[in-house]
Amino acid sequence: MHRTAPRLARLLACAAVPVMLVATGCSDDDGGDKKKSSPSASAPAPSASPSMKAATFAKLPPEVCKTIDEKTIDKLVPKAKKKEGEALPTSDANDSASCFWNGLNDEDVKDLQFRSLTVSYKRLASDPTLGSGEKRAEKFAEQQVTKATTADGAKDAKTEKAEGIGEGANLVATDTKKDDDDYRNATVVARTGNVVVTVKYSGAGFQGAKNPAADEIAKGAQDAAKEAVAAVAAANKS
Repeated sequence: MHRTAPRLARLLACAAVPVMLVATGCSDDDGGDKKKSSPSASAPAPSASPSMKAATFAKLPPEVCKTIDEKTIDKLVPKAKKKEGEALPTSDANDSASCFWNGLNDEDVKDLQFRSLTVSYKRLASDPTLGSGEKRAEKFAEQQVTKATTADGAKDAKTEKAEGIGEGANLVATDTKKDDDDYRNATVVARTGNVVVTVKYSGAGFQGAKNPAADEIAKGAQDAAKEAVAAVAAANKS
């Protein structure tokens, strides 16, 4: 048997925690017969390098916790501690933003079900020295997928394409263990233009309750990711 209420309270309190001359030389011709010639025309100054095309999206959704519909939160995180979500700290909300929900459904004391959902955004601007925003986003998305396969001591990681989400998405399914409880996790990393959306959805059965099915967790993560991606385009409408 697992430990009871005090440990559950601690688990819920700690569940959050859920990123860069060409020199020219001239020498006089000192040879014999010098021919006078008209001064050569000055070489045209090199044209300035064309400016890099601006990235697709100029901003992120202004309220990250509102990118997921309340009905979706009710379904994915029953009895969420904060239904409105908890925005996580960020140094620049126009370049990165995250929101977190968690909750324990204790309606059936014999089937205690914990769920958590984290939605994160990263916007990459075009930079002449680093590349276009879209290319930078592609690279960042790859890094996020790799990170998800080992996060929190993950094991049995399985990665596959997630269809119909943004311009390309991957789903990473893992299992983790924390405080003697086994968690099922699904992380969707999707790119839309120059923005990368990362959604992590986790679930566990407490005190001997059965864990959620991997398919259930995977579907929940993908449903949330679709909404999060759509919110980027909506925020950038003229």
